[in-house]
Amino acid sequence: MPPPIPRRRAGRSGALALGVALSILSSAGISTARAAASAADDPIGIWTGTLVADRGICPETRAPSTLQIGTRRIAFTPADGSQTLRGTRDGPQGIFHAQLVLSDMNHKPFPMVFEARPSGDTMSGTYGTPRCRAHVVMTRPGSNALSHFLGH
Repeated sequence: MPPPIPRRRAGRSGALALGVALSILSSAGISTARAAASAADDPIGIWTGTLVADRGICPETRAPSTLQIGTRRIAFTPADGSQTLRGTRDGPQGIFHAQLVLSDMNHKPFPMVFEARPSGDTMSGTYGTPRCRAHVVMTRPGSNALSHFLGH
């Protein structure tokens, strides 16, 4: 019978695991600090909120919508559906504009327009189509970096 394999102690590997865990926790803290940044100072990222109808029939109020802001371009997805409005950043004025023009059943243009501007730590936006006008206050979603890493 072969001799038993000696058990290893948690020397360097334990310290390495502790270092990795602390690094992950600190990066989660950094993303939380970023979430507290002013929307005007740091608009890049993902913003979410639910449209509230001001007038007309707005089926887009049924689910949260997403605004994605990049360094040059933006995308707005009403009710996180299949239609995405695309646009650009208007840097000096701090206005974000996106639109999509579809055709209705009579082959007439059906424009969908979204505009947002920073307001404190949120984005305030207006969405409109020929049959609907709605407003939205969007916030950054909470950071789930640690739970994604741990597989939850």
